[in-house]
Amino acid sequence: MENPLTPEVLADPVQLTRALVDIESVSLNEKAIADCVEEVLRGVPHLTTHRHGNTVMARTDLGRSQRVVLAGHLDTVPLNNNFPSTMRGDLMYGCGTSDMKSGTAYALHLAVTLPEPRYDVTYFFYEAEEIESRYNGLNLVAQAFPEWLQADFAVLLEPTYGIVEAGCQGTMRSVVTTTGVRAHSARSWHGVNAIHAAGEVLRRLQTYEARRVTIDGCDYREGMNAVRINGGVAGNVVPDHCEVEVNYRFAPDRTPAEAEAHLREVFDGFEVTVTDMAAGAAPGLEAAPAKEFLAAVGAAPIGKLGWTDVARFAAMGIPALNFGPGDPNLAHHPDEHVEISKIRDGAATLHRWLAPA
Repeated sequence: MENPLTPEVLADPVQLTRALVDIESVSLNEKAIADCVEEVLRGVPHLTTHRHGNTVMARTDLGRSQRVVLAGHLDTVPLNNNFPSTMRGDLMYGCGTSDMKSGTAYALHLAVTLPEPRYDVTYFFYEAEEIESRYNGLNLVAQAFPEWLQADFAVLLEPTYGIVEAGCQGTMRSVVTTTGVRAHSARSWHGVNAIHAAGEVLRRLQTYEARRVTIDGCDYREGMNAVRINGGVAGNVVPDHCEVEVNYRFAPDRTPAEAEAHLREVFDGFEVTVTDMAAGAAPGLEAAPAKEFLAAVGAAPIGKLGWTDVARFAAMGIPALNFGPGDPNLAHHPDEHVEISKIRDGAATLHRWLAPA
């Protein structure tokens, strides 16, 4: 197809957002959008460009004393009668408008239009953020080309509605298992009902008091919730096995090991199997580029409630923040949209931060 990312489109973050939204790129189907982005970046003389899978990365090499990262993912969740984009007044509707092609448009716009930023900049346009980590473009780059991720500070262009969301929560998935003894349901007293035993698991979750933590002025509220229950044998059998899947979101002052220890304490007496975990990320507000970025935004940061790829940078000792024009409450929503004014305001903020004085 003819590349819709023309010079005129690249010069305007709003037009660029719409052009990106109108390239379908559900996770694992990012080739077309990655091809378009790669073609653009390889034509920019001040950038060194590389591609790994469907992740496109580019960087300046101006000899600046510090390097920053701008990263946005190319993929979206599955379409839901919201493709292609539509416009209604100040609102742009469509899959990926909020999460996060409007943020990704910032990175592509600046990569093309800002040849001499005040920091050296590495730009990532990466695949498969919305699905399992093994497909995630930043994860794959970290394994194959870790030197590309090295920086003093990173901004993930996730939807934050134009404010800074610092750090992120950690997340842990686990299965709490109850066991019993099978019996005919007509003579249930001969058995032990594992589903009934799960009532105690649910009671502990119902009465659980979520911890609230303030780190560097940012508030993080933890949460522990049952998200799925599996059990039962047949309509006339007392079940001997039941599983309650629990998702625990923990503040970034806890390591995964500490979070797991707390989870096991909550469910003491039950079999607990941790199936997946990812560390959180501290706010990362002390780095000099972060302070200058906060000054450009002009508003106090808040804690990120959720997990984002800032944690990948934090694990490498690189402070990172979330910043983007989309409303996080609209992410993955069939009515997903972004405000045009938010796109323009955020683009101006990033330009103030990166443009030379």
